[in-house]
Amino acid sequence: MEHAAINSLGFAHFLTETDGVGRSVLAALLLLSIASWYLIVTRALANAIAQRRAEEFLRRFWQASSLSEVETTLGAHAADNAFAALARKSLDALADSSRESLAVAGGMAEYLTRTLNNEVDREAATAEYGLTVLASAGSAAPYIGLFGTVWGIYHALVQIGLSGQGTLDKVAGPVGEALIMTALGLAVAIPAVLAYNAFNRRNRVWLARLESFAHDLYVLLTVKAGSGQAAAPSVSEWR
Repeated sequence: MEHAAINSLGFAHFLTETDGVGRSVLAALLLLSIASWYLIVTRALANAIAQRRAEEFLRRFWQASSLSEVETTLGAHAADNAFAALARKSLDALADSSRESLAVAGGMAEYLTRTLNNEVDREAATAEYGLTVLASAGSAAPYIGLFGTVWGIYHALVQIGLSGQGTLDKVAGPVGEALIMTALGLAVAIPAVLAYNAFNRRNRVWLARLESFAHDLYVLLTVKAGSGQAAAPSVSEWR
C-alpha cells in the first residue's frame, strides 16, 4: 500500500493534478529545453565540420606555391568555410582594384582592408547564431521553474487552509509539484549555460584565428616580398 501511494505521487500524478498555470510553466520549460538542445547539437556539429574544413583549406593554402595556385584551388572547390571565403574575397578585391570605381578610390590597400574587415564581421555575426536563445534559456529557465515552485507552494497552503490540518497526504502533491518545477528549471538552465560558455570560447578562438589569417592575406597581397613597401602586386608576382 505504501509503495502504491508513493507511485501515485510521481510525475504522472503531477501532470494530471496540475492546473493551467502549472501546465503553462511546464510547456515553457519544455520549449526552452527543445530549443536549447536543438542549438547545442546543430551548432556543435556545424562547428566540428567547419573546423575540419578550415584545417584542410589552411593546409592546402600554405602548401601552395603561389597565389595563382590558391586561385585555382578556390575555383575548383566551393568556399565551404570562413577561411576559404576570406581568401576568395581578398583575391576578388585584388582583381577589382585594377578597375576604376568609387569602391577603390582610396587605394587598393584601403579597399582590401575594408573587404577583409567586412568578411570577418560577417563571420562574427554568423558565429553568434543561436547564442541569444541559449543565454535566454540559461537565465530565464531557473526563474520560470521558481515561479512554478511558488505556485506549487501556494497550492500546498490552499490545501492546508481547506483541510484545517497540514497532513502529508494534503500537501504532498503540491509540494511535489513545487520540487518538480525547481528541478525542471535547473535541468533546462544548466546545459544551456554550459553550452553558451563553450560556444562563446570557441567563437573567440575562431575569430582570433580568422583575424590572424586576414592579416596574413593583407601582407601577402599588399607588400612585396622582402621590400616592406606597400604595393598592389599582381598575382603572378607571388610565384
